[in-house]
Parts: sequence; C-alpha cells; structure tokens
Amino acid sequence: MTVGKWRKRFAESRLEGLTDTDRPGRPKAGLSLSDLEREQLTRWARRAKSSQALALRSRIVLACAEDTSNKRVAGRLGTSVSTVARWRRRFVELRLEGLADELRPGRPPSVLLDRVEEVVVATLETSPRDATHWSRASMAERTGLSKSTIGRIWRQFDLKPHVQDTFKLSTDPQSVEKVVDVVGLYHHPPEKAVVLCVDEKSQVQALDRTQPVLPMMPGMPERRTHDYQRHGVTSLFAAFDIEDGSVISSLHRRHRATESKKFLVKTDKAVPAELDVHLICDNNATHKTPAIKAWLGRHPRFHVHFTPTGSSWINQGERWFGHLTDKLIRRGTHRSVLALEADIRTWIQTWNEDPKPFTWSRAPTKSSIRYRNILPGFPAQDTSSAWSGVLAGGVSG
Repeated sequence: MTVGKWRKRFAESRLEGLTDTDRPGRPKAGLSLSDLEREQLTRWARRAKSSQALALRSRIVLACAEDTSNKRVAGRLGTSVSTVARWRRRFVELRLEGLADELRPGRPPSVLLDRVEEVVVATLETSPRDATHWSRASMAERTGLSKSTIGRIWRQFDLKPHVQDTFKLSTDPQSVEKVVDVVGLYHHPPEKAVVLCVDEKSQVQALDRTQPVLPMMPGMPERRTHDYQRHGVTSLFAAFDIEDGSVISSLHRRHRATESKKFLVKTDKAVPAELDVHLICDNNATHKTPAIKAWLGRHPRFHVHFTPTGSSWINQGERWFGHLTDKLIRRGTHRSVLALEADIRTWIQTWNEDPKPFTWSRAPTKSSIRYRNILPGFPAQDTSSAWSGVLAGGVSG
C-alpha cells in the first residue's frame, strides 16, 4: 500500500509529490480583532505590571489574529500547541474576559467571616483583664482559635496590638499664625536679612565609662560598659543660618538669661551691621526676661519669631543638635567638661568649614486639615497650606 501510494504520487506530481502537504486538521473558528481589543491586548502584552500569564495570552491572541496555524504560533512564542488552541478558543467564545483566570473553588475556609469579625472587633474595642493589649496567645485563648490563625487575621487587617506610637498636638492658641510665620521664613526669607534658628542644648554631660571602650573588631562591634561616671555639664548656645548652614555657637556652664544675653551680643557682632536679623526661638523662659526684652528694644534690627508651644522641633536648630548628638556626644567619652567643650568647638569648626543647610521639603497633606479641626483656637478658614510639612514631618537634610 505504501509503495502504491508513493508510485501514484510521483506519477502525478513528480518530485513535488514526495513532500508532505498541510493537513487540514480540526476546523478553527475565525479570529478577528476590533481596534479597541487590539489596543487592549497590546497594552497587556507590553505593560510591565501585567502578570506573565496574561501577557503570554495576549501575545497568543495577537499572533493568532495574523496566522491561522496554531503550530506556527506556538513555535514563534515558545509554547505548546495545546496552549495556543485553548486560548484561541477562549477568546473566540468570551473575547477579552476569556483571558482572565477562572475562579477555583479550592478548600472551603475553616474560619468563617463571623469569627474573623469577632477577632477584629475584640482587638479594636476590648483589652484583656490582665494586660493593656492583646497578644496572639491571649486572643487565641479568648476566641478558641489557634495562635497562627490570629496572626493571619491581624496581618490581613494590618493590626499590631504590640505597637504603640506617640503624637503631640500644640495647645498654643496662635499655633497656625506662628507656624505660618516660621515656615514662611524657611521658604521665603526676607531680603537684606539673615534668618537664624536659635536654640540651646543645656545640661550636656561629660561622661566617661567605668572601663575602657573595647574597639571594633572583625565580627565584633565596639563594646562599652553600660554604667558611666559624670564629670560635669555644659550648655551649648547655637544659631543656625538657614541660608548657608553655618553656625554661631557659644558654650557656657550655666543656662540663664545672662548667658542668653551674652550669646545675643556675640550674634550681633558676628552678623554684618547692614543686615536685619530674624531669630526663630522656642518658648524658653530665658528668652522673655526683662533684660532680654530691653536688649532687643535697643537693637531694632533683631526680630524674634517664636515657635508654637510644644512644637520646638519646627526649629531647624533642633535638627542640627541631632547631628551633633549622633556624631559626637552620644558615643563620646570625656573625663572633664573642658575636654567635652574642646571636642564640641572642634566639631563645630569642622562643620563650618563645609556647612550644609536644611531644606523644608514636606508637601501639604490631607492630615493637616484633619488635625486643624481638633486643635483648639484654630480659625475657621482652611489652613492646609500653612501646615504644609508641619504636622506630618519636618526638616530633611
């Protein structure tokens, strides 16, 4: 039979009769795309956020619209013929919706929604008798569920009973006006003037460890004793220039209005006489004594701007003190106040050689409007622009 078939094929078509011809196979339904469907499939195939499965299905349908052979499409896309046939058929039947995964029943949930609601409500509205917050073990004992199930429910609803955060709302009746004033100086400092953030870091302790510090070794961090010896304290007065980041500083053993006046005199000498001086200060009592007020009255180029009560962090000098603490004071060891003061002066001198100003970069947030409504003394108008970057954050380097 084989010899007879090929004898006949050769007699009819000569050499061309010996090659295989395309087999018709099972008839395929026609696949045509509208402009909207082609645009959507192209977007799914190229979008970076599309799942790999959806992208492949989109490419299969686009290729099938140009070629009727599933075998050639499969070879071009590197997939199987059965996969191409399946998604061709699904698209012809259901169009774009057919490319989505069908819901799979899977195992029915062992914890019903009412039990989940019970756990969530109990976590948010109650507390255990012997503690201030729930743990996985105590909630599991209360509800009869396993600790791992409680943990999954809490993760799903982003509940963290063990985590506690803090906040501070100013009670100053002029909070908004003061914030607008200070932030306005940060964003739009006046011409022919210098803006200085003045602050004091009082009671800086000269601490020495009871045993020598063990240096860092490969695989071992620096080690020091937890107890220490106190050798006295000093107070640092600093004025941070918001324009260039330079600092005017002075060290005193006491923190009184007398020392504050001396620092003002030093600041007056350091700033060129042709410039006005805008001082951003907190509400420390030493800034409001009769002696300080009298001195400011005799120097009209000095203008004082106070931060709201309980919001001294808006003063950029506080952020600069944070740099000083992190880089020198916290891990420093000093056997005398003189040694501490010498290190502080050296550090400030090094800072002023290459000063870096801070940038107020926080954008307005919806939370600013929400906080405005619960603070006493706020005016009725919208103050979201005034609270730009204030309630949500602060200064960034």
